[in-house]
Amino acid sequence: MSTLEIVFLVIVLACILLSGYFSATETAFTAVNKIRLRAKAEDGDKGAKRVLKLAENYDRLLTTILIGNNVVNILASSLFTLLLIALIPNNEGLATTLSTVILTVVILIMGEITPKVLAKEFPEGFARFSAPVINVLAWILIPFTFLFGLWKKLLLKIFKHKEDNTITDDELKIMVEEAEHEGGINAQESDLIRSAIEFNDLEAKDILVPRVDMVAIDCNTPLEDVDKIFLETRYSRLPVYKDSIDNIIGILHEKDFIKQRLDGKFSLEKAAKPTVFVVSTTKISMVLQQLQKSKSHMAVVSGEFGDTVGIITMEDILEELVGEIWDEHDEVLSDITQISDTEYKVLGSTTVNDLCEYFDLGSIDSESATVGGWVIDMLGKVPDVGDELTYGNLQITVSKTEFRRITELKVVVLSETVDKEESNKE
Repeated sequence: MSTLEIVFLVIVLACILLSGYFSATETAFTAVNKIRLRAKAEDGDKGAKRVLKLAENYDRLLTTILIGNNVVNILASSLFTLLLIALIPNNEGLATTLSTVILTVVILIMGEITPKVLAKEFPEGFARFSAPVINVLAWILIPFTFLFGLWKKLLLKIFKHKEDNTITDDELKIMVEEAEHEGGINAQESDLIRSAIEFNDLEAKDILVPRVDMVAIDCNTPLEDVDKIFLETRYSRLPVYKDSIDNIIGILHEKDFIKQRLDGKFSLEKAAKPTVFVVSTTKISMVLQQLQKSKSHMAVVSGEFGDTVGIITMEDILEELVGEIWDEHDEVLSDITQISDTEYKVLGSTTVNDLCEYFDLGSIDSESATVGGWVIDMLGKVPDVGDELTYGNLQITVSKTEFRRITELKVVVLSETVDKEESNKE
């Protein structure tokens, strides 16, 4: 081989290496974790800042990589063809064919597949390695990237494409699941983040203590009876009403009750602190803000006609984030208790979402927040003990009622799934 042929061969090998470099760089910047990079950049990592800056201007980065990759591939193809023509004289057709076949296989393996597989496994490391060179090339190719930017704008105007880059709640949940699966966060942290994402979707009606379960006192109740109610219920706060529970005038704290009673001058109406009123459709995040602003721990939920629908406490809201909060006086009750392999006891106050999640039912379209309310809607009447319905693969039986509402249900998992449409008719 002549000196010129050796030079051609060295340039071709260099172009193949550069082709692999550009292919790996494209994959690395596509797969790199921008959130992790941003955290490292905020901690002062200069390499992370450089990579993040390039990744955030992806159009310019991609244009630089594609121009570089195509230039080295075309140059390698041209020089290798000339080299084979020189090595196989008087047969340009064979030389061209061999050049095409050999270089296609070599570039496919060494310039595409291998570097991209490796870069996919180590995206951040390779992105850090390639960032300085790509940064220089990006500045050199500014005229070309500018022209391609104008071309992109023209194409977008022609096709009138408007991409929605906002991240939805469902996408965030998937990201959290992936982080948990990859070991970045544990199950408890994952549950907390998911609860925070779903937090703003909940309304007061979803977590309130219904009117029928409320413990409230009339402003004319004898002090001895009030003391007895505090003792029996072990509540620290009680709503105070005048004439009717629909006319709540304040919230009585047990400490204020004891203090003023000891002073000898006591009036329930005067001792009750101002009440925070919200409607049933108020987001619980807004209820929390109102409670914090008023320094209260309880809000009264009013209906559209001004009637009292129920109450919601600070504890109820916080439990949506961190799960059930029990103290030493609470009677621990499980919403869903397994009795046997196929039989379960479900409290009527269990949320429909918890039922769906526990029995993997997908989602149930219901205006009622609790299972008891949903079953009443399905039955279409005031429930009686023994009433049954079938939904999916569940046979649901009313086992306990109180004041025309369901307090407990028996759920049996059937071996065969019953069509939902037929169960709804039942």
